[in-house]
Amino acid sequence: MFFWFISTALLAVAFVFRDPRFDNRLLIVGSVLPVVDVVFGGARALHSLTVSIALLAAVMIGTSRGSDRRRPLLGLPIGMFLHLVFDAAWNDTDTFWWPFTGWSFDDDAGFPPVERGVWSFLLEAIGIGL
Repeated sequence: MFFWFISTALLAVAFVFRDPRFDNRLLIVGSVLPVVDVVFGGARALHSLTVSIALLAAVMIGTSRGSDRRRPLLGLPIGMFLHLVFDAAWNDTDTFWWPFTGWSFDDDAGFPPVERGVWSFLLEAIGIGL
């Protein structure tokens, strides 16, 4: 699933920030970045709130206020946060709150788009329509 996350992230940012200068490229990358977890066998660290917060902290600490670098880089953690929202990642408590609920991941934990079955196709169609 790509279009669902991309279109919902773009709409949310356009609605909330209302900034025509917002750079959407890294927002799009951030909104689909947690999909990389499929390589590791399911929802893992990229589906945790901790990784998104750490990335946001790294951007805020690593760039100076008002710099030309900070503005586009903020799109990456914002996109990752929005992915968690539109993927309903909080439904898997152990993964969402990793590492606070333990360092290991459930080997039986599936990948949310696959677990939704036919709903994933519907959401993807909605994303394409948006």
